[in-house]
Amino acid sequence: MNTDPQRKIELVCPAGGLPALKAAVDNGADCVYFGFKDATNARNFTGLNFDLAQIEEGIAYAHAHDRKVLLALNTFPLASNQSNWNAAVDRAAALHVDAIIMADPGLMAYTRHAHPDMRLHLSVQGSATSYEAINFYHERFGIRRVVLPRVLSLAQVEQLAANTPVEIEVFGFGGLCVMVEGRCALSAYATGKSPNCNGACSPDQFVRWEQTPRGMETRLNGILIDRYADDERAGYPTLCKGRFAVKDETYYAIEEPTSLNTLELIPELARAGVAAIKIEGRQRNPAYVAQVTRVWRAALDAFASEQARFSVREAWMTELNKVSEGQSHTLGAYYRPWK
Repeated sequence: MNTDPQRKIELVCPAGGLPALKAAVDNGADCVYFGFKDATNARNFTGLNFDLAQIEEGIAYAHAHDRKVLLALNTFPLASNQSNWNAAVDRAAALHVDAIIMADPGLMAYTRHAHPDMRLHLSVQGSATSYEAINFYHERFGIRRVVLPRVLSLAQVEQLAANTPVEIEVFGFGGLCVMVEGRCALSAYATGKSPNCNGACSPDQFVRWEQTPRGMETRLNGILIDRYADDERAGYPTLCKGRFAVKDETYYAIEEPTSLNTLELIPELARAGVAAIKIEGRQRNPAYVAQVTRVWRAALDAFASEQARFSVREAWMTELNKVSEGQSHTLGAYYRPWK
């Protein structure tokens, strides 16, 4: 693995729709990632994702600006619908995407057989946290890049990168999840729908907002997730980030809404051999994508030119905090002071 800190780190940005894709490209993304308008991707929400005409326009726009386009085909098919996922792979190949991000080994096997020249990236939902696992996917299915789960410390990322020829991509900014990277047992318990097979945590058909005398209530399949005062912004109801009554307190009992922000770790990530930094947020609007991409582009460019003199600008953090969940940020599992 190339651990040269001067190696250019790619900036991989989300595109939940065509305006977001163009915003990412215009503000400096090296790669954009998107999904089809169906359950083959893990952000299968109403109003998101691309139809065929939008995909063709988006790919043409990105390639005209010399940027790469990655398709998130990262949910798991069932035996009863495997053909839908196989057809999605065929469609991606016909569209000439630069890589497919996937998690299901059966789908990888199909892709390698049907489209041997297609570049494959292992999705974060593949949950590969050891170099042995990553090397298995590389040897068996030709995986060229892995998106690491957000549960590893910096030391673990470095140790992993040193023992695999596979490119390493890590999340640098965006929402966090207490589950095993999208395999949400809480959402499945509440709705009966598996996010990894149906493409959405808290599927929108189960989501309700209701104004009550006690405030705006958000529910998931009838379960009260949160209640907001008139001066609070009502968020999308997910069980992990709800406020619940526990004994005599009401608080974020499972996870507080905060965003991962690793700007200050750019030098360490470069030294560890990280090839790409991913921005979470296909469910976000184009303004969010533009703002986050612009800041990260400036930071990565500054590091490339400054190296050891690199420091995080206060203005960057201010801009990112504006779009962070709860307007706060964390280094997540990367920073563990007790280790």
